Amino acid sequence: MPLSNRPGYLPLLLRGLLAGLAAGLLAGGFAYLAGEPHINAAIAIEEAASGGAGGEAPLVERDIQSTVGLFLATGLYGVALGGILATAYTLLRRHLRTGSDTQAALGLAAAALTGIVVVPFLKYPPNPPAVGNPDTIDQRTAAYLAVLALGLVAVWAAVLAARTQSHQWRRAAAGTAAFLVVVGIAYTLLPTFHEVPADFPATLLWDFRISSLGTQAILWTALGIGFAGLITPARQKATVTAA
Repeated sequence: MPLSNRPGYLPLLLRGLLAGLAAGLLAGGFAYLAGEPHINAAIAIEEAASGGAGGEAPLVERDIQSTVGLFLATGLYGVALGGILATAYTLLRRHLRTGSDTQAALGLAAAALTGIVVVPFLKYPPNPPAVGNPDTIDQRTAAYLAVLALGLVAVWAAVLAARTQSHQWRRAAAGTAAFLVVVGIAYTLLPTFHEVPADFPATLLWDFRISSLGTQAILWTALGIGFAGLITPARQKATVTAA
């Protein structure tokens, strides 16, 4: 059966898109307040290192990029993630061992945050505009996509390992061990890039990275909570109607 024909998929998809839009705008607000000052500081360092030569004028002014462009990007990104979360919920809900729709939605969001945000961040933390070698962008992109995929594999392995055990503490231990094994192998096999200039301010670098991680954490947390909040009343209404 095509996914679009599954009962209840389109209403769930719409709720996912709405939750994603709200989460994206919320994350955009955090990025504007906590991240943009660090980006501006990094750009100033880059311009100072080049003697003030800014090169070609940007097609879009920096002020517009950091406001309209930022919120547009995070909003669209949130909508896309909301659609993905709703689709994953539709496909995986029956396989999740919980009777709570809220727990199911929050669990999927937490798994995504861990697999596609935290795992890649610890191996390849983001760098501000002034950091990075343009000659290695293809290698860095490929490595990032690889660690992202392996992060999801690690989450999947943790779930499978946990289900082999009957006791709560054994499930936690087995899941944690499987997750760490996959992540450890991924981190060992994937290349490491050292492209941060020695004279780049360490505080600025880590402030930027933490703000980037915070943006993603807020987006996925808000998306999970928003989606769970939107689907629970819908499920309850469907149950009452069916009764």
